[in-house]
Amino acid sequence: MIIIGTILAYFCILLLISRATGHKADNEAFFRANGRSPWYLVAFGMIGASISGVTFVSVPGMVMAGDMTYMQTCLGFILGYFAVAFLLLPVYYRLRLTTIYAYLRGRLGRRSYKTGAGFFLLSKMTGAAVRFYVVCIILQQFVLDAYGIPFPVTVTVLVALIWLYTRRGGIRTLVLTDTFQTLCMLLALVLIIYKAVDALGMTLPEAARAIAADSHSRIFVFDDWMPKQNFWKQFLSGIFIVIVMTGLDQDMMQKNLTCKTLHEAQKDMCTYGFAFVPANLLFLSLGVLLMMYFTRTGQPLPALPDDLMLQAVAGGQLGTWVVILFTIGIVAACFSSADSALTALTTTFCVDICNREKDERLRRKAHLGVSVVFVLFILVFRLVNSTSLIDAIYTIVSYTYGPLLGLFSFGLLTKRSVNDRYIPYVAVASPLLCFALDTIVSKTTGYQFGYELLMLNGLITFSGCWLSRQTAPAR
Repeated sequence: MIIIGTILAYFCILLLISRATGHKADNEAFFRANGRSPWYLVAFGMIGASISGVTFVSVPGMVMAGDMTYMQTCLGFILGYFAVAFLLLPVYYRLRLTTIYAYLRGRLGRRSYKTGAGFFLLSKMTGAAVRFYVVCIILQQFVLDAYGIPFPVTVTVLVALIWLYTRRGGIRTLVLTDTFQTLCMLLALVLIIYKAVDALGMTLPEAARAIAADSHSRIFVFDDWMPKQNFWKQFLSGIFIVIVMTGLDQDMMQKNLTCKTLHEAQKDMCTYGFAFVPANLLFLSLGVLLMMYFTRTGQPLPALPDDLMLQAVAGGQLGTWVVILFTIGIVAACFSSADSALTALTTTFCVDICNREKDERLRRKAHLGVSVVFVLFILVFRLVNSTSLIDAIYTIVSYTYGPLLGLFSFGLLTKRSVNDRYIPYVAVASPLLCFALDTIVSKTTGYQFGYELLMLNGLITFSGCWLSRQTAPAR
């Protein structure tokens, strides 16, 4: 009951923030926060928006199979955030965009614009629903099954709560709620690490030395090009992951576009880029500590990396407080990413698909409709109840960002126009060709594509745009 009470108190705080920020909020406040967001609040809140509930569970378990090599990708993130700050943000601010896909309309044409917005709607709805579904399953098993609460009720109530605190203020509310949720998530993470250190009978300096000396603390892999953990594959992929999944993602960029000036938005982006490294280092360090704990207590390690965190919490061996902190952390991480996704989907639908940015009635209906579709997606995943399907959906979502990379790269790096009517076909063909190439290469050579598949996907789209180009100067 204490966990239920904690979650309810947590949502009461979110609703209070929503009430304070949603007063007399119009579409300008919902979509752009009136362009008055303090950059430091945006930067801090972006940490929570980027770390989903799935990340909270999965990243500690990465050390089981890949040591701390994920940090190579995180180092690439830093350069990616600088690229977004100094290459993309100036364009978005110069054009005073509400949604970033409007850039494609002016640069490449109407169909390119609708294609970019459509790819975002598909990938974000699917990806966000899958992440939220996984967290709902965890909360259901850990907490709510004991009270006999059906899963559809869990999903409906949780999404309804997100809708309640975002329906008026939108992005203006999220700037503050994300700050609060990031604080809760990081505080929960630090306290769980402290509890794990205490269970091992160590002091914090002793734990730091033990983590550094552990074989699973390896970060860099330079000696083998074949595995996904190779440094250059992960580092370069980290750069492009940020460019695409932050710089070309309306969900991640919408809050950055609410800063008062371009300079403040750039400070926000660079600060956040550096902060992401220590945040992930803490998650990976927790994974090493949990492996030490299992070894010291003579318990077998779980078969799946994702179960490392869950098994440590479920056993209750680290104490009741860890269960409570874990619940707070995963709820904070989950809602910080889901609420911004729903708001961004509403914005893109109203502005890019319907072209009715000023219509407040449409915005309210769209926000409710997006929330209902979100619930339906999650319930469909539950009905199928197949881990392989979820993995396939994650793979499909990762493919959909490649065409966005290709379209924006062509627009920014060339002065050519395209034959706009062919662009939707190019954007669909690119991920299909990538999938075929990945299958053939892995079966014939044993080489495994990792995150670099995103770059290949973007290159194919770029090439398709080049082949369909027109000789007339760009608009």
